[in-house]
Amino acid sequence: MFKALVVEKDDEGNVHAAVKELDESALPEGDVTVAVEYSTVNYKDGLCMSPGGGGLVKSYPHVPGIDFAGTVEASSDPRYKPGDKVILTGWRVGEIWWGGYAQKARVKADWLVPLPDGLTTRQAMAVGTAGFTAMLAVIALEDHGLKPGNGPVLVTGAAGGVGSVATAILANLGHEVAAVTGRPEAEEYLRGLGASQIVPRAELSEPSKKPLERETWAGCVDAVGGVMLARVLAQLKYGCSAAAVGLAGGAKLETTVIPFLLRGVNLLGIDSVMRPYEDRVRAWERIARDLPMDKLEAMVQPAKLEDLPELGAKILKGQVRGRVVVDVNA
Repeated sequence: MFKALVVEKDDEGNVHAAVKELDESALPEGDVTVAVEYSTVNYKDGLCMSPGGGGLVKSYPHVPGIDFAGTVEASSDPRYKPGDKVILTGWRVGEIWWGGYAQKARVKADWLVPLPDGLTTRQAMAVGTAGFTAMLAVIALEDHGLKPGNGPVLVTGAAGGVGSVATAILANLGHEVAAVTGRPEAEEYLRGLGASQIVPRAELSEPSKKPLERETWAGCVDAVGGVMLARVLAQLKYGCSAAAVGLAGGAKLETTVIPFLLRGVNLLGIDSVMRPYEDRVRAWERIARDLPMDKLEAMVQPAKLEDLPELGAKILKGQVRGRVVVDVNA
């Protein structure tokens, strides 16, 4: 038997989430059974626990948790053996497949990556899907020419999970980081992560009639989208890039081709869900190397399974700062 947060829908269509004891036979089919140690709370997890499942949950009962780290307990795949430490992000785990809010998970071997040297399972989930996505964005910017000394790099939604890790990584790599936030109380937190400049969200929240604005940013990790992304594209320096990772501000992008034609800017879409194995390993190895662990610890809020319904509602309201690490055995 093992504990899990189970989301169910009753005959009237109401969604309920509660911690239950399950038998291992309830787990889905898969190659590898993992004794889960830690998971996190992400925006999609909040949707999965909300009425209707946010369109993500296809069948009930369901176990949310879009990422996890733990120890292999059993494996039919030769790449993994009992005792191996592993991480899983993406592949719609926690959405259409049972996820990390349980003490056991069973998944396909192709979805896993080994825990890199230098990281514990708790640290890996302090990074989690959000931090993994942030590192993918940083790597994409570097692959398109970003180097320390090019100028300030903007991070939007900086107090959130992706933004927090991106701020810490970029600062640790020697970049000047400008962090965008609408929360005045987050300034001390963001400066502690390495931000050298705080940009009020209001400065980028209104549409501009100008297709080009003053060249300001050498790059951007954008976790917001919508109007803010359009403003950022108009403010990028010649030949620079924005890595877009989120849609909190909406999927609609009202801009023109002028920034792309006259300034040669790049819009890089970052999808963390179905990345090739080599990309995932590269990102996690870079995280172990380039993310300062003291800064990582400053982002963490601990939680246990019983806390998750309340935390899911808070993250949908934008009330969660940094990273929530769920100890599923607490």
